[in-house]
Parts: sequence; structure tokens; C-alpha cells
Amino acid sequence: MLTILSFIVVLGIIVFFHELGHFLAAKSVGIRVEQFSLGYPPKMISVKYGETDYRISWIPLGGYTKMSGMIDESDGGKSTLTGAPWEFASKNPLQKLWVIVAGVLMNFVLAMLLYTGITAVKGIPEPSSAAFIGGVAPGMPADMAGLQVGDCITGIGGEAVGTWDELIDGIHPRVEEEILVSYEREGKAAHVTLTTKRHEIEVNGEWQEVGLIGISARFDFRPATVEEVLLSGVVGTVRVIGLVGGSIKMLVTGRASVKDLGGPVLIAKMSGDSAREGAAHFLSFIAFISVNIGCLNLLPIPALDGGHAVIILGEAIIRRELPTKIKLGLQYAGMLFLMCLILFIVWNDVQRVFGLEWIKGLF
Repeated sequence: MLTILSFIVVLGIIVFFHELGHFLAAKSVGIRVEQFSLGYPPKMISVKYGETDYRISWIPLGGYTKMSGMIDESDGGKSTLTGAPWEFASKNPLQKLWVIVAGVLMNFVLAMLLYTGITAVKGIPEPSSAAFIGGVAPGMPADMAGLQVGDCITGIGGEAVGTWDELIDGIHPRVEEEILVSYEREGKAAHVTLTTKRHEIEVNGEWQEVGLIGISARFDFRPATVEEVLLSGVVGTVRVIGLVGGSIKMLVTGRASVKDLGGPVLIAKMSGDSAREGAAHFLSFIAFISVNIGCLNLLPIPALDGGHAVIILGEAIIRRELPTKIKLGLQYAGMLFLMCLILFIVWNDVQRVFGLEWIKGLF
């Protein structure tokens, strides 16, 4: 139950801020907003205030801001344009771009606010030199073997380790090798055998293959200065943007597979895990996912904000609007691609979170 509730909270906050960005930007350039919805139809509840119908809908996997003068794919693209100044189509390219990208910008603003607040309360995180597990990646060897946050690694491959650096030195050279991991949990010694996963990392401009088991170091916190608090939001957000950019680069160059992508099922699991670890972890996770969703929305795929932006720029270059049929065709193609990708990622999520044997048992 906690996993489901935390997942709804995570998506609800991120979607609200994203759509709020579109809403405020539209208002700032005089565009009328007809509907503002959290969730997709069917409608659960709605309240009409002014010119806008504010809704909460039943499917909590997104939301939308319906503006006057935009193509409605759900209605076959029927045009309701009147040429009125409050319509989206009546605005110049810069105003249209501002409205389209404002949702992504608000995702980044949300992340900055959360990272800043966390730093102000908890301080600056610094990696602990001790070999304690601070995080376990879902679906990775450590997770599948039952290692948990708080476990202290005492040995790798039969050799004792006392620091995090010694732990890394014992794991990275072993690529897709079976190793014995010794650890302590609540004062009790234990060990488990697992096989490392092959991964490529960039070091000084060169790619190197290393073995990973999917754990991260524990962080200790020290009080932050005023300057560090003010900078933490920007630094944290830019860092995650860099991580997302690096992941996309690896996908494009073939150094990573789409099987490594996480979707709704994995996000739900991680939402529950972060909520159990405390408010700071949960808020940090929301910030991380908010940046990821913002970056993905900028991809030049029809039906995403990036796709809309490309169309607007294209129309500005050729100095005329594309025919509605072409726009609809692009939107439908983009939606079909995204649906297929989501189904593929969800299938991978289920295998990663629940295990392939569990799935086979259903048939």
C-alpha cells in the first residue's frame, strides 16, 4: 500500500508542477486555458473557475493543460480556430515556444527547490569512507541477492575490505564473474555469492568495462553554509541533467540498451523504497524523477513537448503552418511509438522487479 500511495504522490507532484508551468506560461501571454487536469480521463471530479475547468481524473499517469486554439487529437483534430487573440495559434513562435517548454522548466524548478530545502535542513552529503551500503539499485545483483541499505561489506572474494575504496577495487576488475560477498547486518556476519554485471564507465575520456553489483556508498552530512544552500539546488539539478544526458548518449551510441531503462513499475518500487528511508530520501527521489521527466519531455518526438517545439521552429523557418493532417499524423505516430516503448519498458520492469521465474509461473 505504501508503494502505491508513494507512487501516486510522486507522479502527482511532478505532473502538477509540469502542467502548472504550461498553465502559467499560457496565462502570461494571454492564452485561455480551457481545462487543467491531473490524471487522464475519465474525469473524477471537476470545478469550473473563471474560464478554466479544473479536474482530477482517474488515470494517475500524467495530466494535461488544454488551451484554446490547439489541435485536439482526441477529437480527430477538428479545428475550432476563430482567430481570436487568446488562442494558442494566434501567438508568435517565441510565445508558443515559451508555453511549450515551460512545463519542463517547472520540472527543473521543482528539483531545485527540493534540493535546496534538503540541503538547508540536512546539510551537505559527503561519501563515507566506510564500506557501508547507502543504496541498492533495484534488479541489480546486490538487490537480487538480498543485500540491504545499512549492511557493512567486510569481504570481497575472500579478501577482507575495510573501506569503500577497497570494496570498489575488489568489485570493478571482476566483470561478469561470480564473487563471494561477506557482510555484517545488525552485528551478525553473513555472506552471499553473486555474479557481477558488465557495465561501461567513462574515465578521462576513455570507456572502461567494469563489474558492478548495484550498490552505492553511504553519505554522511555536515552543516551547509548559506552559499552552499543557495547553490545546492542548481548544482543538484545540473548534475542529474548530466546523468540523463550521459544515459541518452550511451543509448544512442549503443553502449547501453533500452532494457536498462526504468518505467512506471520500477519508479513505483523505488518510490516505496525511498519513502521507507525517510523524508529526505523521498524528496530527493521526487527531484531526481522530476529532472528525468523534464529531460525526456524535451526529446524531439511528436506528442512530447520537444516534438511540439520542433514543429513550432519548423513553421517559423518556412513561415507558414503545417497542414492539420500532417500535424495529426506526426502526433499519432509519436503516440504509437511512445505506447510501444512504454509497454516494452513495463515488461522489462516486471521482469527486473519480480523476476522472470515469477512471470513464467503465471502461465
